[in-house]
Amino acid sequence: MEKLYLTIALAPLLGAIIAGFFGRVLGRNATHTITILGVLISTVLALMVFDHHVLQQGAVFNQNLYTWMQIGSLNVSVGFLVDNLTAVMLVVVSFVSLMVHIYTIGYMDDDKDYTKFFSYISLFTFSMFMLVMSNNFMQLFFGWEAVGLVSYLLIGFWHHKESAIEANLKAFLVNRVGDFGFLLGIGLVLAFSGSLDYMEVFASLNNTVGETLWGLDLITVVCLLLFVGAMGKSAQVPLHVWLPGSMEGPTPISALIHAATMVTAGIFMVSRMSPMFEMSDVALTVIMVIGAITALFMGLLGIVQNDIKKVVAYSTLSQLGYMTVALGVSAYSVAIFHLMTHAFFKALLFLGAGSVIVAMHHEQDIRKMGGLKKYMPITYITGLIGTLALIGFPGFSGFYSKDMIIEAVHFSNLPFADWVYYAVISGVFITAFYSFRMFFLVFHGKSRVKHETARHLHESPLSITFPLIMLAIPSAIIGYLTIEPMLFKGWLDNAITVTSNHASMTSLSQEFHGALAMISHAVQTVPFWMMAGGIVSAWVFSLHRTQWADWVQKKFSMVDYVLKSLYGFDRFNEIVFVNGIKKLGNVLWKVSDTTMIDTILVNGSARLVGFIGALVRPIQTGYVYHYAFFMIFSLLIILTWTLFLGDQPLLEI
Repeated sequence: MEKLYLTIALAPLLGAIIAGFFGRVLGRNATHTITILGVLISTVLALMVFDHHVLQQGAVFNQNLYTWMQIGSLNVSVGFLVDNLTAVMLVVVSFVSLMVHIYTIGYMDDDKDYTKFFSYISLFTFSMFMLVMSNNFMQLFFGWEAVGLVSYLLIGFWHHKESAIEANLKAFLVNRVGDFGFLLGIGLVLAFSGSLDYMEVFASLNNTVGETLWGLDLITVVCLLLFVGAMGKSAQVPLHVWLPGSMEGPTPISALIHAATMVTAGIFMVSRMSPMFEMSDVALTVIMVIGAITALFMGLLGIVQNDIKKVVAYSTLSQLGYMTVALGVSAYSVAIFHLMTHAFFKALLFLGAGSVIVAMHHEQDIRKMGGLKKYMPITYITGLIGTLALIGFPGFSGFYSKDMIIEAVHFSNLPFADWVYYAVISGVFITAFYSFRMFFLVFHGKSRVKHETARHLHESPLSITFPLIMLAIPSAIIGYLTIEPMLFKGWLDNAITVTSNHASMTSLSQEFHGALAMISHAVQTVPFWMMAGGIVSAWVFSLHRTQWADWVQKKFSMVDYVLKSLYGFDRFNEIVFVNGIKKLGNVLWKVSDTTMIDTILVNGSARLVGFIGALVRPIQTGYVYHYAFFMIFSLLIILTWTLFLGDQPLLEI
């Protein structure tokens, strides 16, 4: 099995190396064939791993492959931990990545850096594999930073656009903030356990009971610092500001970042560290509240967006908030379940948006679309499936996972759980509204497409529509097929720890009566009617009474301003951090560089030497009799001191 796991990780890496170094020589067809083949191999092997570990209940694989470095008694190894959680993540990452690779053939066809893009996305896939398969914190951090690096390269892939460079720089800097906290958390883990190996760390957790740091519970501090890293990667408030800007990258990478790789890393990490987080109710409460704030307020921002990709981007932020809420109420398996279903339908929505963008000649404003249904039937149908899955329509994948999150919050006994429950319930209406607002404006109603663009409208090529169809299938059915085994029959029991005082999942299992029963029961619940209200409202404001939207916008102009200003986060960061750092830099420049170094050390030293030289220079006349006079005069001083002014000589040799 060891070779199989190595092949899963290294096949995309080999494809990335070949595409990166030899892509221009081999040509486009050979490049995309090699990289797709690498990811296809990983996908097939990931399915084999899933079958072995999950379906056949095979033993957990936890083994170090080789020692990376040794520092005293600390061994840092490269190794794999493959259990049911890893198996689920491998299938999700590999399948979505494979669809993105195929999709890229059509979407990036006219790009001059075609081969480089394939190299980057294959490297992205390798990085995520190393992250989810790691069995120690150091390898986790390697994968963590690797996905951050490749996302930086891909967000700014079209580096001729100033907005793309600004976006990838913002992503880089915001994630450095999160990663700083994450690294501090890893350092504290090493300090209290003496190891970076997951199993050894978990085994030493009992030793931390009662231990404090800065007057705070040690394990709480560790968990909060680790969660800061998750806030950066999984874009939770206030470290969410980089994610909407990542839309500046090509659409395939938007799908890969938002669906299955970078943004899911934080959710996976907290789930993997569940034995630690279960020891701190304070940390779990913070996680739950941060997730609820993100789910509600980022969803509201989706209402005022007119860029088709940014609507989907804010949807991602909101859905990540739902996953984080599930983590906070100890429903880790529910969070992973929603991560899985979300990966399929969010990749579908992003790639569908890209299909529309290609057909519209790279126009992204949904106000300039309309009536595309008759021109793009495949994109329309798959987009409808993705939208229904996103809003949690009964029977579609998102319905099961989102409903389970809401129910898990309902049964939670943590502080603020009641407020969080109302926040996630409200998010159902908001999600349905902005999702169908976009869907109606793009595919229904009167065409607002420019005449020269409308003449060339047609369905996207097979390389684009095939991934849409393949992603639409799990978006429709994967929730129904996996909810019972994943949540209530122990698929993730060997990877996740939940203590007895966190009873959300226990209560859920008592209330759960089967997937079909959930559908029939759905119409009796508040979330269903909130969702229905969102759809109807979107239809009224987008198609039936469009003037009402203008009236609401004018009537609530202040609210509209707050939403369009993105709650002032970017402005705050610009004033406090960007301008603040500039001013601090100017102060340090004037004090340290200009005053201390230039004026005192450099120029001051030069002036001191010049001053001493000016004093000495008159003595150096060049006349021999002057030098003889000074020699005789000095000798007289030495003799006088020796003979008359002391018992000791002036100089001792």
